[in-house]
Amino acid sequence: MPRSRTICASSPGTWHSIGRVPFLPLSGIRVVDVTTSLAGPYCTEILAALGADVVKIEPPGAGDEARTWGPPFWGGESTLFLTVNAGKRSVCVDLRRGLDIVLRLVDGADVFVQSLRPGLAEERGLGADGLRARNPRLVYCSIRSFGRVGPWRDRPGYDPLAQAAGGIISVTGEAGRDGVRAGVSIADQGTGMWAALGVLAALHERERTGEGREVDVSLYETALGFMAYHLTAFLGAGVVPSGRGTEFPSIAPYQAFAARDGRLMVAAANDRLFAKLVEAVGLPELAGDERFATNADRVANRAELTPLLESRFATEDRATWIVRLGDAGVPAAPVQNVSEVATAEQTEALGILQELPHPAVSDLRIPAFPVSLDGDRVVHRSEPPELGAHTREVLIEAGYSGREVDELVAACIVAD
Repeated sequence: MPRSRTICASSPGTWHSIGRVPFLPLSGIRVVDVTTSLAGPYCTEILAALGADVVKIEPPGAGDEARTWGPPFWGGESTLFLTVNAGKRSVCVDLRRGLDIVLRLVDGADVFVQSLRPGLAEERGLGADGLRARNPRLVYCSIRSFGRVGPWRDRPGYDPLAQAAGGIISVTGEAGRDGVRAGVSIADQGTGMWAALGVLAALHERERTGEGREVDVSLYETALGFMAYHLTAFLGAGVVPSGRGTEFPSIAPYQAFAARDGRLMVAAANDRLFAKLVEAVGLPELAGDERFATNADRVANRAELTPLLESRFATEDRATWIVRLGDAGVPAAPVQNVSEVATAEQTEALGILQELPHPAVSDLRIPAFPVSLDGDRVVHRSEPPELGAHTREVLIEAGYSGREVDELVAACIVAD
């Protein structure tokens, strides 16, 4: 990341920037985070990067279950936990015995985010009605598995269940084979983004009304959102899609092809690009072939078109085709593995892999967010917290004396 654009942090609330003033629109907003795993932590990590003071409530002992998810581990820390918990403060509180502590934090908070199993928030005294009665300005966000209503509302769930029930698995994978889970946690991370968007909208409205809102999102609804055009095709035309590999069902050619030393993705999404593509690969006659005259024709005759292009791409190296297609104005990109992505010149130029100080991981780098404002990337303001690292400071901020914190620690109600 360019030095002039790096935002550094020594601890939450004590930031400095080298260069421009950092973009922190949520500065002064306090978020109490009672989430675990991936969707909820991703939501609150977004809010933290935008300037919110996120207090992550974790149970003493193991903490967020994602801390145990691995291998891989990095410096003894779960790489998944490291990825979605930067910029937060960790407070260890037993929710059964430390309810008064959490309520005191909520009374001074702007946002409460929870992903407890269905019914548990209410059972623990942390339901929306109760907390909003105490603090009418509170934005209360629930991250659920299958939604707040319906026959599945009480089911617990994780990302692969949402991908399965929401249809994503059925359209992912190769033709003629069983569907597979997408290789990234799209239901989890998508839900985290929707949650953050809902929270931001509710905070914006609160500026006008003075009152908070209850925001509801779920993994299942996120999966349905990602399946939108497939659902519309079924509702309108009765089409039940299945896995197509890298192909896109409504556009051709719009898929990966094997070059001599690797694969590249080609997206000739209209007639003009198709003409440029076939010219670049040495098959200009295909532009005038009635079988391939329009996109609808190419989709209908994909089985005839694809082998013709495959035979041409197999004759040259991937890099050669990337240059040749680029010169012709045809959208194309190499199919890269994670190692190639991490070391790609484009990745480096974007400065999206951010270095963060961490007591257990000396060379920690994690992806920052894919958003820039006025040329400055939205970055994490501090490292992912060690378990309970901020218990004492947060409780003292909330009005507890040092001796009271010591007593809470001795009683195993909190841990620091």
